[in-house]
Amino acid sequence: MIEIPDSHRDLFERPVTVALATILPSGQPQVTPVWCDVTDGRIRINTAAGREKHKAMTARPQVTVMALDPENPFRYLEVRGRVVAMTEEGGDAHIDALAKKYLGVDVYPNHTPDETRVIVSIEPEKASGMG
Repeated sequence: MIEIPDSHRDLFERPVTVALATILPSGQPQVTPVWCDVTDGRIRINTAAGREKHKAMTARPQVTVMALDPENPFRYLEVRGRVVAMTEEGGDAHIDALAKKYLGVDVYPNHTPDETRVIVSIEPEKASGMG
């Protein structure tokens, strides 16, 4: 595991929506905007069980996360890594914490009773960026 460089750590600490790239069964990449945080050096995202990105990461754990500075489009960090853990435990609390970070609200406004929230932990393996 590598460390996210201090020069770009703010992109993961601020409420910057990042792009998550996963690999579909066809080999085609899929890119989705997601919220994230960093805990113990791992990038964490939250998704609903059964979504396309959830299925893709379960089958093929190689992912890329790209954070683009909204104030400077020439400043970004690409992190290539591997999904090392997925858990439903704490999934609702995690999406609520992300909603607080990104929206300033205490509860994620799009909770639905038929969704199971999953915390996905990504271990960074390579980082490259600019700016």
